[in-house]
Amino acid sequence: MNNQSYKEEITIEFPNNSLLALLIGQHSINIVKLEKLLNVSINQFGNQFKIFGDNKDINLGKTILTNIYNKLSNQEIEDLNLNFSYFQTELRMFERKKKVNSNANKAKEVIKYKFETWKKTIIPKSLGQNSYFEALNNYELVFGLGPAGTGKSYLAVAKGIDMLKKGLVEKIILTRPAVEAGERLGFLPGDMKEKIDPYLRPIYDALYEMMPSDRVEKKIQSGEIEIAPLAFMRGRTFNNAYVIVDEAQNTTSVQMKMVLTRIGEGSRMVINGDLSQVDLPSGQISGLQESQKILSKINDIKIVSLEAEDVIRHPIVAKIIKAYDQKNKN
Repeated sequence: MNNQSYKEEITIEFPNNSLLALLIGQHSINIVKLEKLLNVSINQFGNQFKIFGDNKDINLGKTILTNIYNKLSNQEIEDLNLNFSYFQTELRMFERKKKVNSNANKAKEVIKYKFETWKKTIIPKSLGQNSYFEALNNYELVFGLGPAGTGKSYLAVAKGIDMLKKGLVEKIILTRPAVEAGERLGFLPGDMKEKIDPYLRPIYDALYEMMPSDRVEKKIQSGEIEIAPLAFMRGRTFNNAYVIVDEAQNTTSVQMKMVLTRIGEGSRMVINGDLSQVDLPSGQISGLQESQKILSKINDIKIVSLEAEDVIRHPIVAKIIKAYDQKNKN
């Protein structure tokens, strides 16, 4: 970019060269993308960065670069292949903090919580995720509501693995309703496990991302990790277990009441769902929607609502969700 076209500039300096290399990325790709994202020009001179642009934009650039560098310094980001999604996340958090008039102390709360798994440390990437982290740490029954891409299931699995790793629970139970979409289970090939596995694939993906594959298989075989459709939960009591009910918007009223009353001694349960994606037959009430209304006044239960601003996939996903939300309001 042509620096002469900008009225103002700001200079920041970072002392650690090894962290600096991670910050800018290979061939300075992160800096190039940040320039386009903020409409600024960023020139690097050794450990110094000069940012040229409008006052608001250059200060935002300074904030984002400083926040990412500080997280690298404090080992809150352990990814040696740091990609630009972290910069996009910082921008989302900054915009969300402005929206809710947060102060400087509120910003620090975003990185207050973390979950330790066998392969990585998981930290919140938005204010909404931070609230979800807090709820998972402090409540025995948590409802996580929100659109796809906000990390509801992923973070719930991370918390379960964190507790299993620390010996705080004896097993993780992962379940979801096997709602049929076009094909009936009875007509699909294979045994029951092969029939239901496609419905549980996102849960498997999260497990393998946080645990070595051989450890996942051993814990599934030993029963320390159990993955099964919701129908298999009837008549049981969960003791010393961490239970995740995924895609709960597709539970019926009867199923939701059934699973909620399975909680036993020393157990925790997380109920996740997206009420904008109910696949139940027309006219059938979602058990998740009903339970949210029935249980909202119980102090020992926490309901966390994540929004489009908490989406951590490609930025266009948040825009798609907002567009659909706007259509539904009209």
